[in-house]
Amino acid sequence: MKAIRPSWPALVAGGLVLTLTACGGSAAAPGATSSAGDQKKLEVFSWWTSGSESAALKTMIDGYLKTSPGVEVVNGAVAGGGGGNAQAVLQTRLQGGDPPDVWQTHPGAAIQQYTTGNLLADASSVYTAEVKSAIPATMVEAISAGGKQYGVSAGAHRGNVLWYNKQLLEKAGVALPGADYATATFLADLAKLKSAGVVPLCLGAKDTFATAELFENTLLASLGSDGWNQLTGGGTGWDGEKVKAAAADTARMLQYADPDAGAMSWDQATKKLASGGCAFESMGDWAYGELVKGGAKEGDTFGYTPHPGTGGSFVAVVDTMVMAASAKNPAEAKKFLEAVASKDVQLAFNREKGSVPLRTDVDVTSLSPYQQQSAKSFAGDAIVQSVVHGEAMTPQFTQAMFDAVTQFAQSKNVDAFVQALANAAQS
Repeated sequence: MKAIRPSWPALVAGGLVLTLTACGGSAAAPGATSSAGDQKKLEVFSWWTSGSESAALKTMIDGYLKTSPGVEVVNGAVAGGGGGNAQAVLQTRLQGGDPPDVWQTHPGAAIQQYTTGNLLADASSVYTAEVKSAIPATMVEAISAGGKQYGVSAGAHRGNVLWYNKQLLEKAGVALPGADYATATFLADLAKLKSAGVVPLCLGAKDTFATAELFENTLLASLGSDGWNQLTGGGTGWDGEKVKAAAADTARMLQYADPDAGAMSWDQATKKLASGGCAFESMGDWAYGELVKGGAKEGDTFGYTPHPGTGGSFVAVVDTMVMAASAKNPAEAKKFLEAVASKDVQLAFNREKGSVPLRTDVDVTSLSPYQQQSAKSFAGDAIVQSVVHGEAMTPQFTQAMFDAVTQFAQSKNVDAFVQALANAAQS
């Protein structure tokens, strides 16, 4: 396997540490800023630049423009690095006192880095009685600080999904996996695929988060949801036996990864699965939107199941928009968040993105079979927050995890890997 190197620097400067997150495509997207005195512009900053992501972002903008038709929306999306490039640009702008009006982030630890630095405007007024009653209390709490709300979440992605190319599995004589698919069976199937001359495991390792997500999902299989919450809550150590077992399983999986993984972004790897170039991919369900956008057909070209051993758990990766405390156009920034909170925008956004609305009062029967299944899982399964996407642990730990994963992908040294994670958790 080629060496996997992160495509961004450690984002630490001036006391502000920005989380490296996923769901960033590889297509070019120009960024721009609005002038300080022009109240006819609103800049929306994100790393949504792949085909499905761009389409989803457009639904947000279109929904907003229904109430503010005279405003020019500046798309400040920055491509590449699995979101790392955008985060580097955002860091520089925040340090320089030039924030976008609104930008993309995640709940939990990711948003707390901004509230701690007093960088966000209070968005509590967006949470009318109707909106607040329709959003799970835990999700409201995850974007709150001091009793106030500082962001609006548009939808929930499931991070622990295993995608597969149906034709390739059938060609190799591998049974289609079900909800009870186990890690040992998965490893045996990877070996069988390799023997049949099929690339077993798609991996967009150019985006370091993709390899980290493979480990995260395998770690959840080892720990279970209760063990996950104990680990991320500090009740157990990152050098425990179950963490070591997950690392060892991940090392075995990486032996079956696409030899070209280091040259591919996550969405390129997903497209390769769709076209029959590789068989499995462990990736969040932003992959669904990319598969469909590329012409693949659910139930025909591709199928899906929870990552082996994680049935009954939902790794939540929640897309959230915030507005700057010093936004150039604060009134319109608030209107944008109001649009994101609306039922119409949540339905349209998630239809394109492959995720599910955060509002529980949105009728999802018009969404795909996968999304309807995901919505049921979100409502009924154990919800755990992602480490890789900055929700469950501090930005410092996430960056240290990415660094450790980069080394681990090359060395496969389990003891060194878990010790690096344990050290990061204690620092």
